[in-house]
Amino acid sequence: MLKFDWERWRIIDLTLPIFPFHQDLVGFPKVTRWTHEEGARLNAIPAGINPPDFPEGKSQAWEEVVLSTHLGTHLDAPYHFYPTTGGKPAKTIDQVPLEWCMGDGVVLDLTYKGPREFITKEDIVSALKKINYKLKPRDIVLIRTDWDKKWGTREYFDDHPGMSAEAVHYILDQGVKTIGIDTFGFDRSFKAMGEDYRRTGDKNYLWPAHNVGKEREYVHYERLANLDKIPVPYGFIFIGAPFPILKASAGWTRAFAIVEK
Repeated sequence: MLKFDWERWRIIDLTLPIFPFHQDLVGFPKVTRWTHEEGARLNAIPAGINPPDFPEGKSQAWEEVVLSTHLGTHLDAPYHFYPTTGGKPAKTIDQVPLEWCMGDGVVLDLTYKGPREFITKEDIVSALKKINYKLKPRDIVLIRTDWDKKWGTREYFDDHPGMSAEAVHYILDQGVKTIGIDTFGFDRSFKAMGEDYRRTGDKNYLWPAHNVGKEREYVHYERLANLDKIPVPYGFIFIGAPFPILKASAGWTRAFAIVEK
């Protein structure tokens, strides 16, 4: 019989809550809330009763949320990157195997990266060398920048660093299928990419890390949090199952780590 040993293990939440900010953002969350008193009115109609019939005139509270699948902590499916992967139909989020969403976690410390900088292959190699770890197939690689500490500010959206295509290729070369990062997006910020493209006319500045998914099948988490709270760089379990929205390009995720006390 399987039994979780609460005396041995603890859980660290790696998820940002859904919260409306940056109203100029595409997919800005809209949350409509109904109080317990309003819930009594809503529930009374289909039940064929009057709202005061509920104890103290209160019933269940409700919320209605309208938002993009790419807000909050979420997993990007291969279909998000391109209609095909390596010439074959790309998986949507409901087709992503759950086996890709749980496994041995590895945290790489890239907190020294500055605003709008690329995270390079050399950065990944150096971070692995620092913790004396060799990636193995199906590891889940978590890129720690501590940019989640800026969550709720313009800087969080406008200035975060991001992955280079070479860094993604290197990680995938080790047999990894799943990567995560604690920034707003997997690539550098919208402003950084846009400014470099306008300056140079080079389209390779536009979502280079995402575009790896056109040729290689992988998934990545965006907007993770609290990677600094994981006490070890490896030797823990990561779990982040996305909501299986039919034919969607991403799914909201409750991600967490299971570590030894």
